Amino acid sequence: MEIYSMETLTLTDKQFLLGERDGKPVRIGAELRLPPGAARIPAVVLIHGSGGVGANVDGWAQELKAMGVAVLILDAFTGRGIKQTITDQSQLPNFSMVVDAYRGLDLLSQHPRIDPRRIAVMGFSKGGFAALYSSMRRFQRLWGPPGIEFAAYIPFYARCDIRFLDDENLSDHPIRFFHGSADDYVPVGPTRRYVDRLKRAGKDVQLTVYEGVRHCFDNPLNPPVFSLPDAILSNNCRREEKQSGNIINLGTGKTFSWNDPCVTRGATIGYDRRAHEDATSIVKEFLRRQWRLQP
Repeated sequence: MEIYSMETLTLTDKQFLLGERDGKPVRIGAELRLPPGAARIPAVVLIHGSGGVGANVDGWAQELKAMGVAVLILDAFTGRGIKQTITDQSQLPNFSMVVDAYRGLDLLSQHPRIDPRRIAVMGFSKGGFAALYSSMRRFQRLWGPPGIEFAAYIPFYARCDIRFLDDENLSDHPIRFFHGSADDYVPVGPTRRYVDRLKRAGKDVQLTVYEGVRHCFDNPLNPPVFSLPDAILSNNCRREEKQSGNIINLGTGKTFSWNDPCVTRGATIGYDRRAHEDATSIVKEFLRRQWRLQP
């Protein structure tokens, strides 16, 4: 195990979308878990959700390491003085975590044990947003490390209900979505529509939906149903980047704010063993095929 302190930025949506570098500098922690041996190996960057690094992240790290894959666990919160963003998403715009993902890619690509051509990114909810949108060519040009990109993108129950400029121009590397049909925290409907758009654009995308399954279905410490009455939600907000750098609430015609009338509170999460086991099997088999790993 190796511990790193990485330089990154905390940015507003506008700063990120315009490529402005005058965000707030910050150092975040990252934990690299390496399988034994001396050979060059593939790696996965893991990005937590709004609750911080949890049991699901640790569980995925153990599964991947057992396959002979290195894992870099990013902690986007502690270095920024954040405990959780469930009740206040304005503490850390999602796009700042996209920058964090690129910083993790840059770190791993220079590590002597890691094969820079075989680095994937996997994220959960808020971190799933980062994993997904790190695949966007526009953002790679603005913020990604030059000459390298992730080899695969694996977003779990990621929010993708904002239409961004040029948001069908993603990486040609595979993107694999996982979601629950009963997710009332981040509903699957917008994900289905976005995946359909990406397929029509010729992208290598697949969406696995588990019927009756809720948000955070891969965290075994959660009960089958757990209420988060104070969780802040933008599910009723229709948003679009009408002009570069400005995300408009289509209901008000003004720049989106977490104080807008469409913002609500209250959602559920819940563990589902069947979905968790199936998703684990699919992800591991996918990476084995991609990287020609031994079973």
